[in-house]
Amino acid sequence: MPLVEASGIVKRYGPTVALQDGRLTVRPGESHALVGRNGAGKSTLVTILTGLQAPDAGTVVFDGEAAPPLADRDAWRRKVACVYQRPTVVPELTVAENLFINRQPQGRGGFISWRRLKAEAAEVLRTWDVRVDPGARTADLKVEDRQMVEIARALSFGARFIVLDEPTAQLDNREIERLFTRMRALQDSGVTFLFISHHLQEVYEVCQAVTVLRDARWITTAPVADLPRAALVEAMAGEALTESKVRARPGVPADAPVLLDVRGLSGPSYDDVDLTVRRGEVVGLAGSSGSGKINLAESFTGLHTPTSGTALLDGEPLKFGDVPAALRAGVGCVPRDRHGEGLVFSMSIGDNATMSVLGRLGRYGFVGTDRKRAFAGGLIQRLDIHAEGPDQPVSDLSGGNAQKVVMARALASDPRLLVLINPTAGVDVKSKESLLARVDRARDDGTAVVVVSDELDDLRRCDRVLVLFHGRVVAEHAAGWHDHELIASVEGVDQSRPDRGAGNGATSPRRSAAEPQGDHHG
Repeated sequence: MPLVEASGIVKRYGPTVALQDGRLTVRPGESHALVGRNGAGKSTLVTILTGLQAPDAGTVVFDGEAAPPLADRDAWRRKVACVYQRPTVVPELTVAENLFINRQPQGRGGFISWRRLKAEAAEVLRTWDVRVDPGARTADLKVEDRQMVEIARALSFGARFIVLDEPTAQLDNREIERLFTRMRALQDSGVTFLFISHHLQEVYEVCQAVTVLRDARWITTAPVADLPRAALVEAMAGEALTESKVRARPGVPADAPVLLDVRGLSGPSYDDVDLTVRRGEVVGLAGSSGSGKINLAESFTGLHTPTSGTALLDGEPLKFGDVPAALRAGVGCVPRDRHGEGLVFSMSIGDNATMSVLGRLGRYGFVGTDRKRAFAGGLIQRLDIHAEGPDQPVSDLSGGNAQKVVMARALASDPRLLVLINPTAGVDVKSKESLLARVDRARDDGTAVVVVSDELDDLRRCDRVLVLFHGRVVAEHAAGWHDHELIASVEGVDQSRPDRGAGNGATSPRRSAAEPQGDHHG
């Protein structure tokens, strides 16, 4: 008997059909992938599976029984829980307080028994092998540990069906592998997962079955082992995709002027970095999460202040630790977290896209509405953002279109230097291709581009890729590198000869949908 079965699910929001034929059958003890392009209906199906809203038609059944009424939240918590990209824990509370929020054990006089709270939290964590301190402040946890706390909280209610929504988006390779190891152990203990990811390599690594949604409809459900990579991508996209759409292009001329010139830059997580980026050149930064690559790139955008060294942009010193100054100097940025750093979700698409260039759109602090709407409309068209118009709330957009708004704002100021940090994280295949094509156009326009990513397809668009290992640049790979060469450098394999990769057991950075299928396990 299926643990969870949804059939004939229909959900409309006014004239918009979010789901026309949603179906899902999940067997006990499996990890079941739910995949589809942004806007395919995945999030809508999850809100129905978790009891956040009722379908307009169709049924949801748990272990042979009809889903509880929406108002019975305790009954839903005993059935299912979702761990989202954005944390649902309270960061300032301890792990123990988060595990038992709104159900703290009572002592004498009806007061909270803090001793019992900590003891019961320790027991929950021990039961599910979550190795964190119950007294630790949740904000201080690593992302992977925070996710495990959320899973443990769900399991403590009695739920054995856990939805993981893009759980690897903020994890590096080793953290992903640890998460997968924990998932397999929990499966052995009787836990069932619905795994949502845009990284199809992960589907093949950790899942046994996969369901594809496209255009608000169920397309197929199949064992992962029976569905080749090309067939899965074709089911998601509705068309066959080529292995690579990267167009051939000439290299950057040797006499192209250097726009970014970095010398001896050091900070808490990187050391003595030399780096140049020429006009019209795309330089990638690769490395594990502890390599310092993100902090290095964020230093160029004014987020951090290095301890020593210099960085010149078009001959002028960059002012570190000053984001507005970096913007004025000509630095555009797509930050690593569009939810926390990239967008103001209470504002419109137009407001988000133009907030960095308001000075251009008016004088003395007054911005003409028509002028702003026209400018934002142009950005929407350039980035192919699927939206009703500039006045639509950005919170209404799918992940891929929301990321395009972040990119639109970065490009709005016509930057001399464009810094992109995980630019395609959590977006679908088509949106990823659109965003990367926009990087190509920025390069053609003479912009210097720095791309920080774990995605091989992102890095494949670069003219050069520098690899950081423990804060130092250990390798440089020209365009045309082979996967095993870059992977070996990222994983610190054969450091004595960092310019020559040798796949000696190195684990792969996450692969995207267009990546050829490699060895899988699980």
